[in-house]
Amino acid sequence: MNLNVGDKIRCLRHEKDITQEEFAAILGVSCQSVSRWENGICYPDIELLPDIAEFFGVTVDCLMGINETVRKERIAKYLEQFQEAVSQGRIDDCIAVARNGIAEYPNSYMLLNKLMYALFLAGDSDGNIPEWQENMKKYDSEITMIGERIMKYCPDQDIRLEAAARLAFNHCEMGRRAIGRAIFETLPSQKYCKETQIWWALDEEEKLPFIRTRIQEGYAAMHHGIYLLLGERLLPDEELLKVCRKLFALQELVFDGKEPVEWGTVKNHCTMAALLARLKQYDLMYDELKTVVKTAREFDMRSGKYSVSSVLLGEMKKERTDFETSDSRTLCEIVRDKWLAAEDFDAVRSMEEFDNMIQALS
Repeated sequence: MNLNVGDKIRCLRHEKDITQEEFAAILGVSCQSVSRWENGICYPDIELLPDIAEFFGVTVDCLMGINETVRKERIAKYLEQFQEAVSQGRIDDCIAVARNGIAEYPNSYMLLNKLMYALFLAGDSDGNIPEWQENMKKYDSEITMIGERIMKYCPDQDIRLEAAARLAFNHCEMGRRAIGRAIFETLPSQKYCKETQIWWALDEEEKLPFIRTRIQEGYAAMHHGIYLLLGERLLPDEELLKVCRKLFALQELVFDGKEPVEWGTVKNHCTMAALLARLKQYDLMYDELKTVVKTAREFDMRSGKYSVSSVLLGEMKKERTDFETSDSRTLCEIVRDKWLAAEDFDAVRSMEEFDNMIQALS
């Protein structure tokens, strides 16, 4: 990075053929400020850089003298390190990587978005972070600041929307539901999103991969809805059991009867086992727990790169680092120490067969 911002501003100003006084008036700063920038005495306020870059028709990185190729390579390296850390639940490392990247590239909205994400994950009650409650309070204002900055200045719409959704979620988590709701209300409706509308503009060779992606996203949305229905126990257990069976039927339809070796598959079977335990259908419960143990082991032993395929989805290539978590434990450890520790299983906890399941996860 070459921080001769003042020299760049002077050259661009001369190309525009405007005086320091005219440029200062456009920015709403003093002529003396512009002079100090161009003489290298100080730098413009970071909040002014997007306005300066927009006026001259250049990027902020160009304004700061950053080599674009080197910049992309360096940022990609930071993002790779971040993904490796988040796939293992090393959230402190995620924060450190993002902060290091931002120190080098303070205007990278990809890195700012990752930092916001990591700070949010640090307060995740569902992971194994002992100080998650303290982190929620400690990082609240920084999450808000980053989110608002991204929403205001980031030119990438997807990053802006992701940050807006996370900022709204954080407001809700911190008890500011009205503020969070107001932000959520600004997000585009599913009816008019790109994926819903773009079909008519696709080339012929784009249609099959597009449709398969739409099916995948539709399945994920339905799966998440059912997951919330089960997790929040919004129906009586007898009805939830029917819902759970419908979830497995849906999964069988989408994946050609071959269950994917995924975190969600294990969670679904564990949820079914808990339901069956509450309904005292213990033989069926143990059948589910056997699947839980088998699939959790397979998930923990999955290779660095693998694929999942079906006639509806086609072939989806995945990497081990695609999985993101705030829990540094293996899935077997999570099942053993958290999911099977739920009070739903208290009635069978002293039974030998249940203990065998626990031991099989160790």
